Amino acid sequence: MDVNGGSPGGPGGPGDLAPSDSLASLDARIADCRACPRLVAWREEVARTKRAAFADQTYWGRPVPGFGPADARLLIVGLAPAAHGANRTGRMFTGDRSGDVLYRALHDVGLASRPTAVSADDGLELYGVRITSPVHCAPPANRPTPAERDTCRTWLVRELELLRPTLRAVVVLGGFGWQAAMLAFAAAGLPVPRPRPAFGHGARVVLGDVTVLGCFHVSQRNTFTGLLTPRMLRDVLRTAAETAGLPHAG
Repeated sequence: MDVNGGSPGGPGGPGDLAPSDSLASLDARIADCRACPRLVAWREEVARTKRAAFADQTYWGRPVPGFGPADARLLIVGLAPAAHGANRTGRMFTGDRSGDVLYRALHDVGLASRPTAVSADDGLELYGVRITSPVHCAPPANRPTPAERDTCRTWLVRELELLRPTLRAVVVLGGFGWQAAMLAFAAAGLPVPRPRPAFGHGARVVLGDVTVLGCFHVSQRNTFTGLLTPRMLRDVLRTAAETAGLPHAG
């Protein structure tokens, strides 16, 4: 397990961002962040104790940066890494059942090279799509605090700024992600109306040259109960791909 990194005011912390940062350097800085003590303690404890099914694996145990090309036209915003998913593998939505649903849909729509995501070195590629989250560390009970969300917002704002030349559509998964993303959109200079648009599955908001679409989160609770079906998810992704000008499967 690699749990080394800087402090909030040292290398890798949100206070160190520079206008000249590339997306790759931003990702590296995110992976070294130790700004939120509760999240640092939890992600590292999970990486030490592990789940029995993964006892022979080395957990990532660090903040998880975004995944996808630097010239993405479509951004997908989730909530936070799963304790035994991305916190284990080091890649967004990789190694858990939520990721199984998301990557299957992306592949079905023609936006991913394969339908599964099991490890950071499995060869998966995204086509014109990047995946990120408003909180980059796995939180206890999947619930970041408002303070943790706000501390992590700096990373998402900078990511949006770096993607702005090509970004044309965003899919936000779930109400938490929607609220956090709207704050980040405004901080990144996008024209977010007031009052802020409400979340809903299929919600559509145009912010200048970027269109934001709402989608129920791909959590097990939502997919097991049928609140979000594979078809519903594919429909949102197709609409987003069309809006972004990306080739996609019908």
